[in-house]
Amino acid sequence: MNRYPLWVNLLVALVILGGVLFALPNIFGADPALQITREDGALVAEFTVPEIIAALDEQEIEYFEAGLDDQAVVVRFPDVAMQLRASQVLGEALPFHIVALTRAPRTPAWLRFLGLEPMSLGLDLRGGVHFLYQVDLEYALDQLMQTYARDLRTRLREEGIRNTGISVLAGNTIQFGVQDLARMDDAEAVIRVLDPLLVVNRTTIEDQPGFQVQLTPTQITERQNFAIQQNTITLRNRVNELGVAEPVVQRQGLNRIVVQLPGVQDPAQAERILGATATLEFRLVDWENDAFAAMQNNRPPLGSLLRYRRDGTPELLRRDMIVSGDQLTDASFGYSQGLPAVYVRLNSQGAGRMLETTQANLGRPMAVLFIEEKPELIERDGEQILRNTREETVISVATIQGVFSSNFQITGLTPFEGQDLSLMLRAGALATPILKVEERTIGPSLGQDNIEKGRAAVLTGFLLVVLFMAGYYRVFGLTADLALFANLILIVALLSMLQASLTLPGIAGIVLTVGMAVDANVLIFERIREELRNGNSPQASIRSGYEKAFSTIADANITTLIAASVLWVFGTGPIRGFATTLGLGIVTSMFTAIVGTRAVINLIYGSRQVKQLSIGGSRA
Repeated sequence: MNRYPLWVNLLVALVILGGVLFALPNIFGADPALQITREDGALVAEFTVPEIIAALDEQEIEYFEAGLDDQAVVVRFPDVAMQLRASQVLGEALPFHIVALTRAPRTPAWLRFLGLEPMSLGLDLRGGVHFLYQVDLEYALDQLMQTYARDLRTRLREEGIRNTGISVLAGNTIQFGVQDLARMDDAEAVIRVLDPLLVVNRTTIEDQPGFQVQLTPTQITERQNFAIQQNTITLRNRVNELGVAEPVVQRQGLNRIVVQLPGVQDPAQAERILGATATLEFRLVDWENDAFAAMQNNRPPLGSLLRYRRDGTPELLRRDMIVSGDQLTDASFGYSQGLPAVYVRLNSQGAGRMLETTQANLGRPMAVLFIEEKPELIERDGEQILRNTREETVISVATIQGVFSSNFQITGLTPFEGQDLSLMLRAGALATPILKVEERTIGPSLGQDNIEKGRAAVLTGFLLVVLFMAGYYRVFGLTADLALFANLILIVALLSMLQASLTLPGIAGIVLTVGMAVDANVLIFERIREELRNGNSPQASIRSGYEKAFSTIADANITTLIAASVLWVFGTGPIRGFATTLGLGIVTSMFTAIVGTRAVINLIYGSRQVKQLSIGGSRA
């Protein structure tokens, strides 16, 4: 007899029922909707909802419901046409708000109470934002040459070699003159020690002997690649901080980076976080001089800087910086005594400097200077040039009440500013400025069309396999069809549990899994047929078929699972989506094809004596 222990049957039933429960939210679908948020990130006021309803009623736009949902207002519509009309109307009626297209799940309240959600959809299925950024590679090269010039200046001074002044020219060139002709060889040796790969040419500068130093083509390429790679890593870190599922951040061509954010409904915040270069500087306040007098004269005292707060109030800061943003190791947002605060941690060098400063300046004010660089495209002499605008704002001035070093907090920010600042500080600074050259928003209507076509592909593949198996293997084929159906349910359930994004390539992985899932049953059923032809009894043939086919099935699926794992590790975006569904499908098909079908076959044949099996082609 072929019987499973009771616990195995209960395990199979529990897994299938659990899969049905977790997959259930996906059958209710979603409504076309609009998500309305404030541009400044603050909470949407309650009176905004009546304004939205009034604007929609005035234009006779049909909607299901409108209400507050977390920090946004969500309005549901019966179709995409109404959604698009409402988007235009509300975009004009609600200044200082962002009106984003989205899809709101129709999951019942009891499922939401259990914490169950439909699976996450990728950019091509649910819409989202696509950015294309251009990296300023000339700035990256200029940065490198400025570093060389600074180091060269220091080394020449240490060697006592007098020069006419080191300057960085266009075309990645450093030039300087040497006042003492006898020290030319010494000066060249200093350059070679600085970097032996630099191209060094002797020349005449202002009637004095000197040098022109340039980068080699290899160095230029390496520096450009570094800038692209560093910016790609930084953008990926910032995307991760935004909490976007399965983003795409990759290089495109020589100097561009593609960023795709599926499901993002606030492109303004995404653009602000991705493109901004923000850092902090901590400086003592110049309490000995009058900031308003310096503002009127537009001349700060020697050794001080004139900067302004957000409200335009002037502040005089000491020119000597205590700590800079590159010495920060961590930053997180929270609240201190009910006020928004950014909790900062410094490295050992910054902590030592901060400790010395606070010990020597108890009772004196210290300021936090927020520095943000924003790229802009300007036209000069008929040519478009990327230029950075630097904004420096004093965001906090506080009296040093005690001695501290590596851990402290910054206050004086709004919750929105604090969250953005902590995010940018954690994600790191861009190696070189970037400029957005393209932005595309993929609407949910196009995503819905892709979903419909993907669903049709899965159902078509499923039905063809079901018909073939039922016609060729009879009762055993119907059992395999049940296992295949259970397999699809488990894949959807796992995607919903893990909130792994489903993309069009992911749907292709499911279609492939549908075809591959019955392979194990084909091997088992053919083995049973062979045992029957050899004269074994039906019960012995069933047992032998499952046992002898197991090793072959395991080997085939493990090798495919290894390939899917490699795709997931080394792939990005769509490739990972395909690998995810393929890998999950392999795991679930192993369970349903081997354990699930045998449980059903045992229930049909295992507890009784049978003279023949309905397995097609062979009967015993």
